[in-house]
Amino acid sequence: MGRLPVSETIGIFTPRGRATRGPSFFFPRSGPVPFAAMADLSISLAGVPLANPIVLAAGTAGYVRELADAFPLSEVGAVTTKSITREARDGNAPWRIIDSPAGMLNAIGLANVGLDRFLAEKLPTAAGLPCRLFGSVAGHSTDEYLAVARAFDAADAIAAVELNVSCPNTADGLQFGEHPTALRALLSEVKPVVARKPLFVKLSPNVGDIVAMAAAAIDGGAQALVVANTFSAMAIDVETRAYRLSRGRGGLSGPGIHPIVVRMVHDVYRSVARDAGVPVIALGGVSNWRDAAEFILAGATAVAMGTALFIDPRSPVRVARGLREWTDRQGVRSVAELVGQARS
Repeated sequence: MGRLPVSETIGIFTPRGRATRGPSFFFPRSGPVPFAAMADLSISLAGVPLANPIVLAAGTAGYVRELADAFPLSEVGAVTTKSITREARDGNAPWRIIDSPAGMLNAIGLANVGLDRFLAEKLPTAAGLPCRLFGSVAGHSTDEYLAVARAFDAADAIAAVELNVSCPNTADGLQFGEHPTALRALLSEVKPVVARKPLFVKLSPNVGDIVAMAAAAIDGGAQALVVANTFSAMAIDVETRAYRLSRGRGGLSGPGIHPIVVRMVHDVYRSVARDAGVPVIALGGVSNWRDAAEFILAGATAVAMGTALFIDPRSPVRVARGLREWTDRQGVRSVAELVGQARS
């Protein structure tokens, strides 16, 4: 199979795909699921058709098609690029990813080649991509977001533009994704330059009221919501008394956050997204098809996978197949019929 693409992102896998000093939580490996099920897994995200609800999350699948080394990308609905900034970024010094019970902590620091090199070197590999490509945009100021979002909107290979709004605004120290007023102000600038593609907003969970943030995003023109990013967290080595991450703080992801994000998806869907007709992409600790099905019942139209890719890059294949069988057992013809159908 060759070198796994994850090593380019954070360098925790050997050529055989075995974790060295990366996450240590257990990832269940089920056997192959037969293709006998006939349920329709196709969905639409803000007018973008996907073959199934599985999306590879930003920062976990390389730039475009690196995970094609592990499985055919036709098995998922979409790949999200790394979050691209206007200028190239080296990211934070090691350690910038460590294990945590039931998950992992990362402080990658938005490492990426920058907009110009991405457009010249990475985006051309999207030619013939057998799934959709979502372009993730990051920045530390409105001008940076505008530059990348404008370029992504003009790129034919990109089907939708996703704003990662968890970066600090250097002008006032706020984070766009943690203050409704700041988020509305950002979207008032970005939305006009994203005219050809749907605009997705990736919400931060590090807020007092994620429903208020979702409402602000929708008010600002978001056509889909990603719920949610990583949780702010920290780990300390008790022997050396040093922070385990070089930056100190990092983002917690993995199975440990899943129940919290289920609640967030449920609340966002029922409070604002459902009535607004804005689909939700759930992101948080999906490691098997049951986790994905739970998100769908909570209100997610699509389900993104991230941390699981570092443990088993082929996991999206099993999740998609498991969802198909589950949809069949539920007695419906399409997985879309199950969105938001949790009941007491």
